[in-house]
Amino acid sequence: MNIHDFKKMKLENRKISMVTAYDYLGAKAVGDSEIDCILVGDSAAMVMHGFDSTIHATPEMMCTHTAAVRRGAPQKFIVADMPFLSFRKGTEVAVQVAGDLLKAGANSVKLESLDGHEETVRHLVQSGIPVMGHIGLTPQFIQQIGGYKVQGRNEDAQKHLKYQAQELESLGCFSIVLECVPQGLAQEIQRLLQIPVIGIGAGLQVDGQVLVFHDLLGLSNGHQPKFVRKFLAGYEAIKGALNQFHQETTEGSFPSSQETYQ
Repeated sequence: MNIHDFKKMKLENRKISMVTAYDYLGAKAVGDSEIDCILVGDSAAMVMHGFDSTIHATPEMMCTHTAAVRRGAPQKFIVADMPFLSFRKGTEVAVQVAGDLLKAGANSVKLESLDGHEETVRHLVQSGIPVMGHIGLTPQFIQQIGGYKVQGRNEDAQKHLKYQAQELESLGCFSIVLECVPQGLAQEIQRLLQIPVIGIGAGLQVDGQVLVFHDLLGLSNGHQPKFVRKFLAGYEAIKGALNQFHQETTEGSFPSSQETYQ
C-alpha cells in the first residue's frame, strides 16, 4: 500500500482498516493480518508507558516504537504520529522530527489539528514527507479542550471542522483522521473531500476506521470510550492464563514429563 492507494480505495468505495501498533510482537500480528495500515500513535505514551495523556510522547519515544513496528511489519504502510509540540517549533524542527520518523520506518506522519501550523503542513508535503491530518478530538490539545468530549456540536464548530478538512486537503494531505464527531457531520466532511476520511468515533459513513490495538483486543480493563468495540476479551484471557500457570506451578503439575529434558 502507498499514499495513492488511499485515494483509490475511496474512489472504489473500499473501506480502509487501520490499527495502532507500538512494538514488534503487536506489529507482527497486524502484519500477518488483513489490516490495511498501521498507526504508530502517540497513544503509546498511555498504553505502553502508563502516562495519563499523549502529551508525554517524545520524538525519541516515537522513533523507537516506529522502528520496532517496522521490524514486525515490514510490508505494511505505517503512519507515525508527530508528538506534542514537535510541529509547533517551526518548520526546521518539524522536518527534522518527521525525517527521523521516516528513517525509523514510517511511510508518513500524522499531525493533529491545523490552526497555526498550516505552513508546516505545506512545507512537510513539499519536502517529500506524506502527511495525514487529524481533526475533531485532538488528544494533544486535551488541556485546551477540557476533556475527551465530542467535537462539532454547534454550528460554528461544524463550520470550522469543515474548513480544516478542506484546508488540509488543499495543503496536500493524502488523508485525514476524524475523531469523536457526530455521524452526520462526519458524513458531510467525507463528501466534501477527495481524500479519504478515516474515522474513530465518527460513525459509519466515512472511508475507514481506526482503533487502538489494546482497545479492540480487549487488553484494557479501564474505561472504554463509546466508540470502542472489543473484538476479543484479551485481558481476561491473559489473566486466566497467568492464573492457570500459577496454579499448575504451585500444585506441581507443571512442567510435565513431556516438558522436561531426560
